[in-house]
Amino acid sequence: MVLTPGGAVPRRPVAEYVVPLRWSGRPDAEVGEVAAYLQALSVLVDVTVVDGSPEEDFARHAASWTRAPGVRHVRPRPWPGRNGKVAGVVTGVLGARHEHVVVADDDVRYGPAELVAVVAALEGGADAVRPQNVFSPAPWHARWDTARSLVNRAFGADYPGTIAVRRSTFEAMGGYDGDVLFENLQMLRTVEAAGGRVVAASDVYVRRLPPTARHFAGQRVRQAYDDFAQPWRLAVEASWLPLLVLAARRGRGAAAAGAGALAAAAVAEVGRRRHGGREHYPATAALWAPLWAAERAVCVWAAIGARARGGVRYSGGRVPHAARPVAPAGRVSRAAAPGSSGPRETEG
Repeated sequence: MVLTPGGAVPRRPVAEYVVPLRWSGRPDAEVGEVAAYLQALSVLVDVTVVDGSPEEDFARHAASWTRAPGVRHVRPRPWPGRNGKVAGVVTGVLGARHEHVVVADDDVRYGPAELVAVVAALEGGADAVRPQNVFSPAPWHARWDTARSLVNRAFGADYPGTIAVRRSTFEAMGGYDGDVLFENLQMLRTVEAAGGRVVAASDVYVRRLPPTARHFAGQRVRQAYDDFAQPWRLAVEASWLPLLVLAARRGRGAAAAGAGALAAAAVAEVGRRRHGGREHYPATAALWAPLWAAERAVCVWAAIGARARGGVRYSGGRVPHAARPVAPAGRVSRAAAPGSSGPRETEG
């Protein structure tokens, strides 16, 4: 369900919705679609768009998006690091008007029930909540990328384009590292290092608009580069291509490829069935997993090559780190209530 003006509202959560973005020359139709979404969203929550777009685009966005009451449109404040999105997230969360903050990419589309669910998890004691994104509509490349989500779900939880967080926890941990590529993992690691509780709400399905096929193609190596933040995964996925080559040299290439394809589909099907996923993913979703696995077997080696050259390309430069370890810090006390002067810290 997607928010629509005048639509049914379960209840109005006390929360802030933060959208960090940087657009350049987007068509009027895209700007207008976001305006309609923000207008509907502002019925439920206060909204802050942190916009790092060029001046001309910033002015155009402001004219369109701030027509709805409760929608703020601001510039990101300076923040160290090469990942500009982190500056937008930090600006939005630290400047939020409420304790409970939902951070979402510009292609995420919450419905009322999903928004209420993630805020309720924060109200229930979570410091950060990671729901599940689902592409809708789902062209071929979105179904291809869905296989990655299903594999992630099979082994734990997926990494969505939206995270809900407590502002007081975020303040206590001092924001997070902006010099990484896998920034949502870095945020979650920082929350946990501060003693916060991260909840994987894999049964809360939030719509996400698919990227263009061109954008999808450009993300293949960058997504594989995220493996450097999870060394065990990097080792496993980097072994696929050499094992297949070895099997082919022994005359067993077809058998090995077939076994690998069956294994990938089986793992993805486990992910599809978890947390009520069969209601949100079609029965054919897991069949795309062999294609994703074949892609990753190649792209992970391209990512290793990028690491050897100083990092993966991002915004005109290179980012060497996917994510970095975070040393445990002072634990965040839950004694601070929404609207108080802030959290208290105790020794970890």
